[in-house]
Amino acid sequence: MSDDEGAGGVGEVMGGKVVSGGSGTGVGGVVSGGAETGVARTALLVAAARAIETYRPDALARDPYAEHFVRAAQGCADWPLHPEDVPGGEADPVWGRLGRYFALRTRVLDDHLGHAAHSGERQVVLLGAGLDTRALRLPWPKGTVVYEIDQAPVLAFKQRVLDTLPPVPGAAERRVLAADVREDWTAALKEAGFDPSRRTAWLAEGLFLYLPAAVEARVLADLHAHSAPGSSLAYEIKLGLETAAVRDSPVYAHTRDRLGIDLLALFETEPRPDSAATLAARGWRTETRTPFDHSRALGRGPLPEKNDALAANRWVFALR
Repeated sequence: MSDDEGAGGVGEVMGGKVVSGGSGTGVGGVVSGGAETGVARTALLVAAARAIETYRPDALARDPYAEHFVRAAQGCADWPLHPEDVPGGEADPVWGRLGRYFALRTRVLDDHLGHAAHSGERQVVLLGAGLDTRALRLPWPKGTVVYEIDQAPVLAFKQRVLDTLPPVPGAAERRVLAADVREDWTAALKEAGFDPSRRTAWLAEGLFLYLPAAVEARVLADLHAHSAPGSSLAYEIKLGLETAAVRDSPVYAHTRDRLGIDLLALFETEPRPDSAATLAARGWRTETRTPFDHSRALGRGPLPEKNDALAANRWVFALR
């Protein structure tokens, strides 16, 4: 539900500049410093949710960069960036419930990557990185390299915003690649210095929800082929097509009507592959959990409700 999968040919961002290897049209547009439609706009939705969460006294995660992306984007001027700006607070379907879901997911995946890095994984690959700023805001061990893969317009918008902000001491090294995961993205990754013989922490935070099943399977196969023993993976999936009552839920309706983001139209509706079983058959140890498992463990975040738009979401964690 969050970040975007690449669609802009094969290129590279080194030293803060995008070098595009193709003109590709992308799946949704972040162009000329603004947000248009499609999957790319969901990255701004997640950024706004992270901005709001940052100012909560009981924040699950904090992202000081998030609000800058939203302020720089066209069409988001009326989006709230602080809990006090949200009418109804956590009862609000978009900025309360869905926003807190994104914050919970951010926290859980932050913790996952932190554990992976401190366990010795010095390569991190963010597939569909979107407006993710983990390379800058998390405390990485020295020598960590974070590869960010997404479509070129999203990465260019992101870099323009980051270039207006002060540099971050001690941040991980960022190597940012414009590549289409529906095509050959591994060649560009290796050209940028990625070493498949070293352990890697892979993350696909909000990617597979928007990909056809065959593409998801191919991405996982490519990922497996480039993962040394000890590598880890975390990603989000949704279990099948939801009922009509769930599809009519306030979370989906309000996101569509108030923000112009029709999540249901963006999600792939064909039967999903059992990716966890596929990974297990290839020798990975997998664990699948619901968001509510983490809400209960952390003592905050969304809990189940009737006709819940979050009930089918699953987070999968795998270790090779």
